Amino acid sequence: MDTILQSAILFLTGIVAGIESGAFGVGGGSLMTPVQFWLYTLGGTDSTLATRIAFGTSLAVILPTMISGALAHHKHGTVEWHAALPMGVAAIFGGLAGGIAASHVPGHVLRLFFAIFILIIAVRMVWRIRECAECEMRGSTLQFLVTGFFIGVLSGLTGLGGGALLVPVLVLLFGYPIHRAVGTSSACLIFSSAGAVTAYIITGWGVAGLPPYSLGYVDLLTFAILAVTTIPAARIGVRFAHSCSGRNLQVLFAILMVLIGFSMLLGG
Repeated sequence: MDTILQSAILFLTGIVAGIESGAFGVGGGSLMTPVQFWLYTLGGTDSTLATRIAFGTSLAVILPTMISGALAHHKHGTVEWHAALPMGVAAIFGGLAGGIAASHVPGHVLRLFFAIFILIIAVRMVWRIRECAECEMRGSTLQFLVTGFFIGVLSGLTGLGGGALLVPVLVLLFGYPIHRAVGTSSACLIFSSAGAVTAYIITGWGVAGLPPYSLGYVDLLTFAILAVTTIPAARIGVRFAHSCSGRNLQVLFAILMVLIGFSMLLGG
């Protein structure tokens, strides 16, 4: 594929992924990962290697994107730092574990695993659509640590940052209003993506067949094109999220989860 066309596709992908990231606190990997996978395989890269590069590069982009989104959500007062910090610290270790495990699992297994899991969660979330400005939020530090670790593992395994699972967990299990769940997820994903991308850099170091200018499984050229658009676009997504009612945002999030699940299921 022509380099200019490929760059244009990545540029547009970054804009949409950034808005998705800021609006739903999910990182944007659900769009960046399949687009990158498609571009790499078109270029002749083995599908399993393409999956790992797409995962690693997406996680690298998610890190600065979520910093941008979390700061914007913080200004709106929707980040519960007492939950985000313990989940985030645990997610660093979970992300490392998941990223290392992903280097030993076939790419199609990773995609199918996450697709099936997220479709189940999506159905559950639609079942429990509700709106409340002041829900009774709950959760102990231990519960947040355990949740963060498993979110980190899933982040490393799937390259999606983990927000697609963390937001429903905060809503369904911990009683968070959707806006606070999105804001808190954004803050937690800073840590989980950092741990996971570190694992992809380490496990991909010296692997044959990587694109030029790669840092492990992170393609630095693709990272630069995506990050330059996702970071400012995340702020747009945050403004969109806070213009929606809690009910509408939760409906939109559930729809997003279904689309993510089916896209990965078809890709698997």
